[in-house]
Amino acid sequence: MSKIKVAVLFGGVSNEHEISLISASNIISAIPKDKYEVIPIGITKKGRWLFYPGDVSLISSGNWESHPDCVPAVILPDPVYKGIMKVSDGAYTVKRIDAVFSALHGQNGEDGAVQGLLKLSGIPYVGCDIISSANCMDKIFAHKILESDGIKMARWKSVSVSELGRLDEVCENTAAELEYPLFVKPANSGSSVGVNKASSFEELKNAVKLAFSHDRKVIIEEFVKGREVECAVFGKDNPFASAVGEINSCNEFYDYEAKYILGTSGLSIPADIPEVSEKEIRETAVKAFKLMGCSGLARVDFFLKEDGTVILNEINTMPGFTQISMYPKLMENMGISQSELVDKLISLAIEG
Repeated sequence: MSKIKVAVLFGGVSNEHEISLISASNIISAIPKDKYEVIPIGITKKGRWLFYPGDVSLISSGNWESHPDCVPAVILPDPVYKGIMKVSDGAYTVKRIDAVFSALHGQNGEDGAVQGLLKLSGIPYVGCDIISSANCMDKIFAHKILESDGIKMARWKSVSVSELGRLDEVCENTAAELEYPLFVKPANSGSSVGVNKASSFEELKNAVKLAFSHDRKVIIEEFVKGREVECAVFGKDNPFASAVGEINSCNEFYDYEAKYILGTSGLSIPADIPEVSEKEIRETAVKAFKLMGCSGLARVDFFLKEDGTVILNEINTMPGFTQISMYPKLMENMGISQSELVDKLISLAIEG
């Protein structure tokens, strides 16, 4: 019986390029090789697509790009081919593939862009579709959709790049309504990239300007004092939620440095929280997953306040798959190894 051919996409042009490399390395290592043939496709920071035939150990460091056998390769949008086209020595060859596992994070990876290409190609892919990916990625749209169905989130205001000319006024009005401290985030970014805490007018202005270097829209949220907890959701028509995990950040908040650089943040799985809170978090995670139209997988992040109030923070449609990432750790807690997890995700994608 021939093996199922799975293309794994990694890298990309977003500010989460390096995280994608680590996630892809773990995903490729976990894919059962007796069942699947893996076709690694790396995307450089400049957007060049390359078929990578080398050892998986070179991916996470970024050294894969210099492998002498890398050749240009693209996923064809024509559904007749359902595959990738490789270019070598001026010759074009097409390799049919059965599914795609995109390990791309952030812009062009989680925002519906690559999902649109795969939709055109007719190739099944792991994870959320175009609309759910785009709406979950855009924090402003996510707030509007989730809050419309009664899900509690932090109070917020949005700022567009067109308002830079009256930024002082915008910041003053926002601070008066939401009160310091405030969190400033690019509307379309992940891994806490570009996220900053502001405790004064000048800090708020600077944080907004910095966020605009990552996106044309910025969201400003009130500070929520609470424990940072997360839940993994898996499935499609009848999704289920994992136990709740808690983040013990080594920084003031769980920013990019705390997640991926310092390496001293801890995860508590399961979280030591009241049973009633765990039940509410798990139920809300599944509700949000369905409401946003998600499928496959998502990690739903919450704050648990001292008074027991559950506040949904955000939904990540392609959560990190590094060795320290919460999603695979939560699934392992349920008795699902990384190898079983990626197998189940690919199978779910192929089933349609």
